[in-house]
Amino acid sequence: MISLIISFIVLIIGFITYGRFTDKLFNPDDRKTPAETLNDGVDFVPLKTWKAFLIQLLNIAGTGPIFGALMGACFGPIVFLWIVFGAILGGAVHDYMVGMISERNEGKSIAELSGIYLGKFPMWLMRIFSILLLVLTGTVFVNSPAALIANLTPKFLNIKFWIVVILIYYVLATLLPIDKIIGKLYPVFGIILITMAIFIIGGIIIGGYKIPEVTLTNLHPEGLPVWPYMFITVACGAISGFHATQSPMISKCITSEKVGKKVFYGAMITESVIALVWAAAGVAFYGTTEILNNSLSDLGQSGVVYDISTGMLGTVGGILAIIGVVVCPITSGDTAFRSARLILSEITKLDQKSIKNRLIITIPLLSIGAILTNLNFNVLWRYFSWCNQTLAAFSLCVATSYLIKNARHKYYSLITAIPGVSMCAVSMTYLLMADEGLQLSNTIAYPIGIIFAIIIVIIYIFKYRKK
Repeated sequence: MISLIISFIVLIIGFITYGRFTDKLFNPDDRKTPAETLNDGVDFVPLKTWKAFLIQLLNIAGTGPIFGALMGACFGPIVFLWIVFGAILGGAVHDYMVGMISERNEGKSIAELSGIYLGKFPMWLMRIFSILLLVLTGTVFVNSPAALIANLTPKFLNIKFWIVVILIYYVLATLLPIDKIIGKLYPVFGIILITMAIFIIGGIIIGGYKIPEVTLTNLHPEGLPVWPYMFITVACGAISGFHATQSPMISKCITSEKVGKKVFYGAMITESVIALVWAAAGVAFYGTTEILNNSLSDLGQSGVVYDISTGMLGTVGGILAIIGVVVCPITSGDTAFRSARLILSEITKLDQKSIKNRLIITIPLLSIGAILTNLNFNVLWRYFSWCNQTLAAFSLCVATSYLIKNARHKYYSLITAIPGVSMCAVSMTYLLMADEGLQLSNTIAYPIGIIFAIIIVIIYIFKYRKK
């Protein structure tokens, strides 16, 4: 329990200190934001800071910091270290930089920012990659809440029924102005989400569950190596490329650059708190990583969430906790499809003020998502996780290029270059080792991953010296 408390404290200190340091390096000023200069009443809409923060939090806090944290807990309490330091040094910096750089470029998506700061080929690569990730994300965030809701309703209201209901909601949330559904519902959902986390922590304390203290020992029962598997498995709670598709959406809505630290950096730290809660709940409730891993295999991620919630809190508390977990993925799934619509609108140049143009893009997107819901969740999750961390690496490269060109001092770019190179190594190594990758041994994959990271460093030094 002491390790968990210290982890929470370090996250708070990280927000205050490293968050301030990151903000200072970017140097926000009093210029007018896209919410004011490009207000279209649909996507560019001024929002109050507290509302922008809650929307950003719920956009990024999908199933990832819950399901990913539970799967990451199979490695043991070492996962706490990745969640805490991954968020402070990587994830929160990533979200802040992408959001603020987008804000300074008329709210453009990460794909368009790639074109501005890396070139035409990276732009098209990121366009394709971003849309692929967003469709996978939206699909993952249809299946998981549908399964959870089905556990709480009569049998005739099965998973397929709830998938249809959620997809209908996604159509509305994707089409309508951001302040109509998202802006009105998310503050309520935010309260539910925070309450859920408090209840789970309360259940751990009152129930007398033991949370093991942090060690560097890998406790995964299947012997999966921490590097790179844990760094891929726990994405949204530590660092997530999906967030690079969400921050530009809120960059269209903030009314001052000086609230960027609260909105972007702060939302990521808050998401990490959620991830810590569920990682702790997983190892505490099941007692051993072997039992947790077997339960994930037998019950699935949704089943484990239901098991923990009802086991710790009883029927009423369990339902409240599950409602909070349902809110997380749904409020990321809708904005995943919304972000995909915005990226496609940038490519097609279709004006999104017109409902007709929004429909032209939205209907095919949701149709593809509906088809993909028939795939196995675990397969979807593995591909989503790798795409997620690879996009994070690309996004940090964009931020590094921006800082090389625009920062007051060129060494400021190290703040994004170091985590960017690390995620390049993680993604490449995982691609080489994983079952859905090349399935090479670690004696081959590790050296190639390191060499790949060195190549990225050489490219960075070249750009640095060219500057």
